[in-house]
Amino acid sequence: MSDREHEIYDVVGIGFGPSNLSLAVALEEARANGPEHEVSALFLERQSSFGWHRNMLLPSATMQISFLKDLVTFRNPTSSFSFIAFLHASGRLPQFVNNQDFFPTREEFHQYLEWAQARVADRVAYGSEVTSIQLPPGTDAEGSDRLRLHVADTAGRGSRVVEARNVVISTGLVPDMPLGTERDERVWHSSEFLEKYRRMNPADLRRVAVVGAGQSAAEITRFLYDELPHAQVCAVIPSYGYSVADDTPFANQIFDPGAVDDYYFGTDQTREAFWRYHRNTNYSVVDDEVIRALYRRSYDDEVRGVRRLQFLNLTRVTGVKRLGAETRVSLQVGPDGEVRDLDFDALVCATGYRTMQPTGLLGDLDRHCLRDEAHRYRVERDYRVSTDPEMRCGIYLQGGTEHTHGLTSSLLSNIAVRSGEIAASIVGRLAAGRDAEHAILAEVGGDLR
Repeated sequence: MSDREHEIYDVVGIGFGPSNLSLAVALEEARANGPEHEVSALFLERQSSFGWHRNMLLPSATMQISFLKDLVTFRNPTSSFSFIAFLHASGRLPQFVNNQDFFPTREEFHQYLEWAQARVADRVAYGSEVTSIQLPPGTDAEGSDRLRLHVADTAGRGSRVVEARNVVISTGLVPDMPLGTERDERVWHSSEFLEKYRRMNPADLRRVAVVGAGQSAAEITRFLYDELPHAQVCAVIPSYGYSVADDTPFANQIFDPGAVDDYYFGTDQTREAFWRYHRNTNYSVVDDEVIRALYRRSYDDEVRGVRRLQFLNLTRVTGVKRLGAETRVSLQVGPDGEVRDLDFDALVCATGYRTMQPTGLLGDLDRHCLRDEAHRYRVERDYRVSTDPEMRCGIYLQGGTEHTHGLTSSLLSNIAVRSGEIAASIVGRLAAGRDAEHAILAEVGGDLR
């Protein structure tokens, strides 16, 4: 295939989790507004099929957001891609209403996402990993209106090159492990929990530990306690017990679409106040129901005179060693406490994620991206990375914009509006570019006449 024969799209999405799925739907629905709103799109996903936190689809685990915060409703309440439309198509709408619950199970919400992606699957290439983004050979930022993406087939069936006038990067968060701790067949991150757990013989898990103070840590602790009645389950918590998530009505306003403007256009003091007062809405906190369920299990243990569920508060992991089939974990209580070693058959680290960093993908393009005083990307209100003035292509971020757009930058809470804003920006810029080209052609044509 020659340079001129590469596939060319108005927009290519990198990663196809809920965020870019919502974008695909927004672009699909934009077409209804007329041909001038139609853009060509392709989404590239390295997984072989759609999947969203599959390894945390624990039995009865529920969403932490209302079902109305789906892919579309806050942008378009009449959309045929809504969770309500999914329930209707599945024949479960009356039963869901009778359940009188705003929070579906995580498993059902995943079914909804799979249902939605199936309707736009013709624009998705699974098993496709973007290895680099560059300007086409022989061009510079001012001379090119497109970017070249090199794409590897994850099944080893070769590679391809596609070109895009805009890219939307949504590669997700990176699992974070305690310092010096490496994953193996007995040391897991929560992002791989169910897959690793199902490989084990439950009888071999007599003593297990879960590290972390957030929702995933508490849910996994409860799951292991219930699934392994013969085992001791140890919760290693850096704080003094679990802290409850603030999901009260006024606090939840932090996730409203309007709060993005308050954060983006706010002063440094305003932004700092957002984080100081409202981190407990999402970070290292647990739903009240899960906390109470764990405490009840612990209390029942005391009543029965057993100690199957143990909580090691104010404790952090300082080292992990492999001893045959066992894992020796070094634990320190407090910043200056004595370190003690405990042996476990499995260690689960529900220790969160690092923010998405697209620098590696962008390569040499990174020099055209503007940075702030803290060397973070400058990002415009429409989630487009600020670039040198001569850069004509758009680079958008779905994630990695907490410093500019606040708490909801990578969360489901604002997904419908966020994706709608990105879609509107792409469609609008493409239309403006076409209008400018037509004006130039008309002017040149007039001169010729």
